Amino acid sequence: MSDLLRAPAEIKYAEELEWLESVDDNPKPFSWRLSPKMVRLFILGSERSDGLDREISQKWYGDRSFVERSIVTLASDRGLLLIGDPGTGKSWLAELLSAAICRNSTLVVQGTAGTTEDHIKYSWNVSMVIAKGQSRESMIPSPIMTAMEAGAIGRFEELTRSTSDVQDALISILSEKYISVPELDSDSIVFAKPGFSVIATANSRDRGVNDLSSALKRRFNFVRIPVVTNKKSEAEIVRFRTEELLRRHRIELEVPPTLLDVLLRSFADLRASAAAAGSEDEKLESALSTAEQIGVLEDAVLHSNFFGRHTLTARTLASSLVGSLARREPEDLAILNKYLHGVVEPRSKEEGGSWPEFLEGGRDAIATLS
Repeated sequence: MSDLLRAPAEIKYAEELEWLESVDDNPKPFSWRLSPKMVRLFILGSERSDGLDREISQKWYGDRSFVERSIVTLASDRGLLLIGDPGTGKSWLAELLSAAICRNSTLVVQGTAGTTEDHIKYSWNVSMVIAKGQSRESMIPSPIMTAMEAGAIGRFEELTRSTSDVQDALISILSEKYISVPELDSDSIVFAKPGFSVIATANSRDRGVNDLSSALKRRFNFVRIPVVTNKKSEAEIVRFRTEELLRRHRIELEVPPTLLDVLLRSFADLRASAAAAGSEDEKLESALSTAEQIGVLEDAVLHSNFFGRHTLTARTLASSLVGSLARREPEDLAILNKYLHGVVEPRSKEEGGSWPEFLEGGRDAIATLS
């Protein structure tokens, strides 16, 4: 695992998964490695009432009902569509579900304007076709076809970014549970084994890019993942991700709780400002998601480690916030400047603490970018 830049969930949490499987005596659908109850426990973490001999860490922070509905959907014959704003943890939840259910979260198709039907069905090894002709051996199965043959979970990221032709091809897979290979004379149908399902994700901000047809919508159960607005939950997510970052980079650096509070309050302020804005020009281009908040903190932590004094400061945090969120010039810089003068400056006078240094760092960062 130390040789991987980013280990998939089934490798990262292999020990937990093996232990849960060894003590799991609950009924399991199809060929699932864990029962629905243990899948939920793996994702949301254990509690005292679970009566386990060891603690299972919480890996996804959100409403329990979203996880339960997702698990129940995958135990049926319908696909699961996780939809929500960018940065709400849809892909991470899909990865955790796949890791817990079939111990393989890497059977992924990434939806883009360039995704073709071959990416979800199959293609051919041209050199083998020339040498031996078309056969099952010369066929290159897609991740979705591989999942069908293994009775596993296939993932489709950013479904609404793929074209209607690709979406139409997915309809037949979800409906018929097989893929026909007309180029072959025999063994020309690949059937899905029990346990096969598809988890797709879609950003709610992508509406109008390639809207899903009503036929495809009927093949999915929708689970809408909202933006995390509960301050306590968001703080837990940011703290969890920051600890992972420090472990991964082997960084020994202190993140003061006061600065974490500054970051959380800053994002809450900017979200409130965006909600009250009268036009898109008055909003930051950023979605101000929890994931982007983690990105700001990650940038500040790495900068402090490599170029600072191995201690996170309010100045560095402010610089990272401005640098990460100022994507349009001059619109975003003007919005951030207004926030610093209208909110942070009065707060620094009233509360003191880390706010004066945060204000100074933000102003310097804006001046540098202007």
